Amino acid sequence: MSSGFSQRGGRGGDFGDEAGFRSSRGQRGRGGRASGVSHRGGRYGDLDDEESGIGSPRGRRGRGGRTTDLSGRGRRGSDLDDEEDDSGEEVGFRSPRGRRGRGGRASGLSSRGGRGSDLDDEEDDSGEEVGFGSPRGIRGRGDRRSKGRKMSDFGSSEDDSESGEVDEDDGPSGFEDGLSGDDSGQEDFVNSAAKKSVSSESVEQETVLGTRDNGGADSYLSQRRFDECSLSPATLKGVKAAGYERMTAVQEATLPIILKGKDVLAKARTGTGKTVAFLLPAIEVVSKLPPHDHDKKRPPISVIVVCPTRELADQAAAEANKLLKFHPSIGVQLVIGGTRMALEQKRMHTNPCQILVATPGRLKDHMENTPGFATRLMGVKFLILDEADRLLDMGFRTDIERIVAALPKQRQTLLFSATVPDEVRQVCHVAMKRDLEFVNTVQEGSEETHSQVKQMHLVAPLDKQFSILYGLLTDHISENVDYKVIVFCTTAKVTSLVAELLSELKLNVREIHSRKPQSYRTRISKEFKESKGLILVSSDVSARGVDYPNVTLVLQLGVPSDREQYIHRLGRTGRKGNEGSGVLLLAPWEEYFLRSIKDLPITEATLPLIDLDTKRKVEKALAHVEVKDKESAYQAWLGYYNSNKQIGRDKYQLVSLANEFSRSLGLNNPPALTKLILKKMGLSNIPGLRSK
Repeated sequence: MSSGFSQRGGRGGDFGDEAGFRSSRGQRGRGGRASGVSHRGGRYGDLDDEESGIGSPRGRRGRGGRTTDLSGRGRRGSDLDDEEDDSGEEVGFRSPRGRRGRGGRASGLSSRGGRGSDLDDEEDDSGEEVGFGSPRGIRGRGDRRSKGRKMSDFGSSEDDSESGEVDEDDGPSGFEDGLSGDDSGQEDFVNSAAKKSVSSESVEQETVLGTRDNGGADSYLSQRRFDECSLSPATLKGVKAAGYERMTAVQEATLPIILKGKDVLAKARTGTGKTVAFLLPAIEVVSKLPPHDHDKKRPPISVIVVCPTRELADQAAAEANKLLKFHPSIGVQLVIGGTRMALEQKRMHTNPCQILVATPGRLKDHMENTPGFATRLMGVKFLILDEADRLLDMGFRTDIERIVAALPKQRQTLLFSATVPDEVRQVCHVAMKRDLEFVNTVQEGSEETHSQVKQMHLVAPLDKQFSILYGLLTDHISENVDYKVIVFCTTAKVTSLVAELLSELKLNVREIHSRKPQSYRTRISKEFKESKGLILVSSDVSARGVDYPNVTLVLQLGVPSDREQYIHRLGRTGRKGNEGSGVLLLAPWEEYFLRSIKDLPITEATLPLIDLDTKRKVEKALAHVEVKDKESAYQAWLGYYNSNKQIGRDKYQLVSLANEFSRSLGLNNPPALTKLILKKMGLSNIPGLRSK
């Protein structure tokens, strides 16, 4: 069939230029289909030390294993309960992303090393109580660092999962003080190791898709309709009932290949229909399996979808249920941290469970602790890793390798990822067939989600920021009847304080962060998805992947942890071709961050005029915020910025800025911190701090 898919067969290896496998461009092949999709063959080989993770730039370790990777991002992470938190808020040790869990040792010898077993699937602000200075470090219970220092449990000693509470890592590990400097040498070591681990023994195809941009809200859609695909009538009815008619570019590029039984690594931006792209072929595979005779309620599990966070897993399960409307015999079950395992076990035992959506930590828990579960995995035909780059970045490589090892080798594997770093490629060697196909729907120079969002930044002193925040929100509300706003804050405790303040100001506000139980977060997430005229104050649990439709404004209060986090937060608006706005509100000493995003279309906005009445109104509302909440926010704020290399380098300046933040909260004196916390922060005997 004619059409534009040019094929370039051959040997090589670079999943195209994006993935970095060395791909040569061989001869041009025949027969493609239209759409500007080119195929480039490539070859790659096995990962030499798959089990131990050698050569991984971000080696991880779970229970009973050791990370051998000495990289700048070495980390341990069994049972991390799938969230990338802003930990370390209150003590502020240096590891930017170190993680720590129960009873183990951190073996990643890096500024990002750390360990996390049994952490509860959260990408949020853990570590607030102890506050090791990792903006994303995660800590659980009683662990030891690689330097041999012992940590007692600063968090709760009780497992909250039975009550539906989130076991939220009250402090991080991996406080690699002294290893927080320049790790470029380590990165060079990792890069060379990664290159050595990639040989040229196998071939995969690369598809580069040129997405159509017709302008407007449907520019992310292709011209191809779902009813043009070889989908079963029941599946097509489900697609239609879900409101889908035309495919997105990702769906058009991947569906035909997946339906042929190929393993696929797909690179695609968020908000482009990835979930439907992997669910539809999975549903087709399950629907064509022969009926299970001896126990219809407990057939083998046929599809496993692994998501990095609870919110993403819940979203994927809900989408699957919509698409399965006319497949009554196929059941979807959801297993995630923060919920009772006993209830999940009961649901999987009594209800159909051909499709299982899970977070990595909880899936591994069921593999190890649920009777008969491992046997049911022997029927898995489909393994899907959603947001694969994020799964690995959060420390789940070891868990993923254990999950892969527990599944049949004769299965189809799909990886969907926004980026394709070295570690994703290495997992491909472990989890996927050698003739996998790489589909890249992000062409170089193509329009990114963030480029269609109007971006502005404001710089203002801390004592004016709450008034400016209120002014920005009220102005936006007055101009947008169907407003829908997300306000991102640096930590969970700061998120809670800002939400309380805005509620006192009579705005329609909800909050979501790791300090809230999972049942609450699920309810609030659902409400925000379905509502208009609402403000969601959030930590980074909502920064990536979660699809909240029709968000009109993203407002970021304080400096993000890095450029990528800024972009991921901004990506909550302007989704699926819609327009949106983003505002970044910084203090003068946070302006350095603008250098990291200078290539983005962000402009400086004029500070809104704050009249005396508005100022007094905000001050009055702030006076009604609980003092204990202000004290918690102060400690969390200090921990977050203590971990920031730019700001935390000068401890005297840091304390001065923290006390400026304290005054902006309406406190006459900065809150007193325990001597232990000050010692852990490296802030003992710094003038301006009060101890107790």
